[in-house]
Amino acid sequence: MKKAIYPGTFDPITNGHLDIIKRANYLFDEIIIAVANNKSKNSMFDLDTRVEMVKIATKEMKNIKVKPFNSLLVDFAKQEKSKIIIRGLRAVSDFEYELQMSYANQSLDSEIDTIYLMPTLNNAFISSSIVRNILAYNGDISHLVPNEIMDKLNKKG
Repeated sequence: MKKAIYPGTFDPITNGHLDIIKRANYLFDEIIIAVANNKSKNSMFDLDTRVEMVKIATKEMKNIKVKPFNSLLVDFAKQEKSKIIIRGLRAVSDFEYELQMSYANQSLDSEIDTIYLMPTLNNAFISSSIVRNILAYNGDISHLVPNEIMDKLNKKG
């Protein structure tokens, strides 16, 4: 069974994230969406809420598991018995950062591989940061995030 991990803070999960998850689901038997408890980031939503939003947004998808993690990604991957990390790329600037992270992960576990997937053009500009910024000014984010989580986002905004 080919199992892959799609890590991120998902603060909040966006249509861009879902695009990557759907593409990865064609390639792997199981996708673990690893929701990071990254203390260096000032998250808008707490870890439990982010995990819950990801579960709600992916509930109709097969072979998806959502798990929080609070460790090095390679340690989480070992725990989950996966050697594949999925990352999304929107622009060249993403690639430079992701390449460094991939090399860092490989330096910690030489068997880890990173696969990069690009979202469709419609979702290429979407990031959680953009969603949070628009939400902070009560702007319309309905075209950027899954409809299923709009209630949670509107409560926060």
